[in-house]
Amino acid sequence: MPPWSFVGRGEELARLTEAAAGATGRGLILGGAAGIGKSRLLREGVAALDTERLAVWSATANAATAGLPLGGLSQVLPADQPVPASTSGLLRWAVDALRQQAAGRPMVLAIDDAHLLDPLSATLVYYLARNEHATVLATVRTGEPVPDPVRALWTDDLVERIELGPLPQSEVADLLGQVLGGPVDSASVDRLWQLSQGNALLLRELVLAARASGDISLSYGVWRWTGRFELMPTLAEVIDARIGQLTNEVRAVLELVAFGEPIGLPLLVRATGAAAVETAEERQLIRVVRDDRRANVCLAHPLYGEVVRQRCPVTRFRRLLAELADLVESVGARRREDLLRVAVWRLDSDTARDPQQLLAASRQAFAGFDIPLAARLARAALGAGAGLEAAEVLGTLLMFADRPDEALPILDSVADRITDDRQRSRWLGIRAIVTYWGLSDESTPQLLAKDAPLLTDPDARAWVRAVESMMRLHHGEDGTALELARGVLDAPGDAPETRALAASTVAHLQAVRGAFVQTMRSMAAVEADAPRWRAEAPYIQLAVELARGTAMILAGDLGAVQTMVAADFAGLADTGEFHLGSGYITLVRAQAARLRGRIHEAARHAGQAAATLANSRIYAGLANAERAYVAALSGDQVLAAEAMAECDAAHRPTMNIMYPWLEQARAWVAICAGDPRTGLEILHELLGRLRTDRFAGHELHALHDLVRLGRATDAVERLAQLATTVEGPLAPVMAWHARAAAASDGGGLLGAAEAFSDLGLSLYAAEAAAAAIPLLRAARSPQTTAASELLTLLLSRCNGVKSPTLMVAQPALTIRERQIAKLAAAGVPSKEIADQLYLSARTVDNHLLRVYAKLGVAGRAELPGALRALPADE
Repeated sequence: MPPWSFVGRGEELARLTEAAAGATGRGLILGGAAGIGKSRLLREGVAALDTERLAVWSATANAATAGLPLGGLSQVLPADQPVPASTSGLLRWAVDALRQQAAGRPMVLAIDDAHLLDPLSATLVYYLARNEHATVLATVRTGEPVPDPVRALWTDDLVERIELGPLPQSEVADLLGQVLGGPVDSASVDRLWQLSQGNALLLRELVLAARASGDISLSYGVWRWTGRFELMPTLAEVIDARIGQLTNEVRAVLELVAFGEPIGLPLLVRATGAAAVETAEERQLIRVVRDDRRANVCLAHPLYGEVVRQRCPVTRFRRLLAELADLVESVGARRREDLLRVAVWRLDSDTARDPQQLLAASRQAFAGFDIPLAARLARAALGAGAGLEAAEVLGTLLMFADRPDEALPILDSVADRITDDRQRSRWLGIRAIVTYWGLSDESTPQLLAKDAPLLTDPDARAWVRAVESMMRLHHGEDGTALELARGVLDAPGDAPETRALAASTVAHLQAVRGAFVQTMRSMAAVEADAPRWRAEAPYIQLAVELARGTAMILAGDLGAVQTMVAADFAGLADTGEFHLGSGYITLVRAQAARLRGRIHEAARHAGQAAATLANSRIYAGLANAERAYVAALSGDQVLAAEAMAECDAAHRPTMNIMYPWLEQARAWVAICAGDPRTGLEILHELLGRLRTDRFAGHELHALHDLVRLGRATDAVERLAQLATTVEGPLAPVMAWHARAAAASDGGGLLGAAEAFSDLGLSLYAAEAAAAAIPLLRAARSPQTTAASELLTLLLSRCNGVKSPTLMVAQPALTIRERQIAKLAAAGVPSKEIADQLYLSARTVDNHLLRVYAKLGVAGRAELPGALRALPADE
């Protein structure tokens, strides 16, 4: 594993550099918890200082030197310390020595762990800051005693003190990506961030432990962590140092909270005693949080729980869980979540006796999309005698855990226990879901069609028809699917889950036909009714997300995508290992990033989706199609072909509804391989099929692909028709693009580019702008400059695109701009560059603004760094 990079902390690093350069007139003290990154930040800041202009000294204090006079600064003082000498004499000698070394330069004194300085070193630091105007940069550990002279530095306003907080999740993701040499999937980042609490030291130990145990692996170009936690010796030492020595009473508090958090404060006090709880809180091992009117107790750090749980002997572990269950049940288990917690404690302590309690808890865990936990509870309920219902729940869970082969025997084993139509319809529906989507059996809809009339109960029959309608839709039988779904919705009295599933079928069909607004409204109504159907059939959420995800991407509604990925379901699916749900949400992220032109981001999300869905027969083909499309846009022929082959291997006829996405990707793979003729043939064949199926939403994008590839005349008439029927603002803009391209209208192409840009579709906007520039140049249009500036701005938003649709030459840097680049690379400030190169401030601004747009920077202050980051050939 390579050395850990320095990531983030941009604002703090800037303040440190400004303080060292004397810009603020004061030094800077960085406070924070152990391992938070103070020392690394100090080193990075000091490394950037100009040691020719400044006299820079660095020292690290430690406990070993805390009792030695000037021991903390022995690293920066001469070795010939006078002996014997008085305290004042030593201080005078040290000041003179540092003055001599400084040779008239401003002094900068950087001290790591300044709270461990010996008294004389601390006095010397204060004296230098007060009387020699030295700039002091230092770190101190929050909560540790600090020598009075060091404290006086900030109380006397000689330095500014700031507290360094945890690394935010985005910076943890960047750091992990750099250390592991590639992107890390979002669920792994989230879990590692939560466990480390943004502490760089703890994060490092977690990653080292995961690498040593083989629990972090690379799949489809994305690193994934299994979530298993190995307590390596180095990590144990770090955590033990934080926890410290424990009395038996405080250990009991810590163990109960570790296994039961969040646990009510009164219950914890009742079980362990008030004194022990108070001691644990004072030592910052636990914290009390308010939840409505209840005071709950949690661990102060999640790693404390991991350590305590792993070290607890099995017998005590079982006893503690039984005690927790008894405690909560003794006060009535009044909260909804108490059912699930108590059932898990009973199961793990081997005191579970009530099969209905286990079954109800399994349903609750499933409703929260915690698939592994729900399956454990359902299996236990089945073993305890919960019968048919437990088998149905377990079979469903195994299906959505990508284990359909295990689900079918369990369902068939309880077929003879069915006693009424309701039970039979549920059993038929779940078994059909397993055989159709899990085992790719195309005959399943026909079997359901035969079984449905045998059910005399209207609600039971409606459920089977709702399931069949979704299967027919996915198989490509749109007319039959719509007839079945509308029949369910038109009938009175159906169960909420039945109506939700039928509505999702209709909504998905509306989305592919271009009725995006109707789809979103319909799914919003289904979502609002979720409390009535989620407990019975939480997997319907997948159908809801597929319908609206399709509508969002085909409509180019990137704002709606942001809302979708930020919703509760996305987080629950990630943490609960609901791979079909989390994989599909990640896939939508990839599609949205592609539309934005963020190809690197799209590749990361597409790879993560493919890895998450690797064992799925539902979305694996679609995920690999997106990988292929993104790779084609990035110019990676090998990866594009490989991903397309994996798509074809994973795709099943039971998901024929996905064919437009697959064929569109296939066309771009051919184009990337240098075979545009085949690519265009695939698009024309796709358009014929889409027209037959009336998939206007997909047809819109396939037609626009022709425009992007220079065949606007083949698409302009049909796009004009779709602009009047397909819902939303995207179709008119695509029609505008086609009309302008067919007419070689540079001004129209520029207008289309601006319209695409307003929608956030930077890739399409850049392509339109690139096509506009040569036309405007040839016409000597005054709009040429505006088009060039727009293109440079759009290209700064895009990354990694190497598509033939952007082959129009981007305006090169002018001679003057190259002069700017050379001076900036040499460290000349932008203001001085302007003064050297131009007489007119207006001319300077025009040229500089063009460079700013090309590099995606906001102004002069950012220009030198951005230009230095350019490849040599630019």
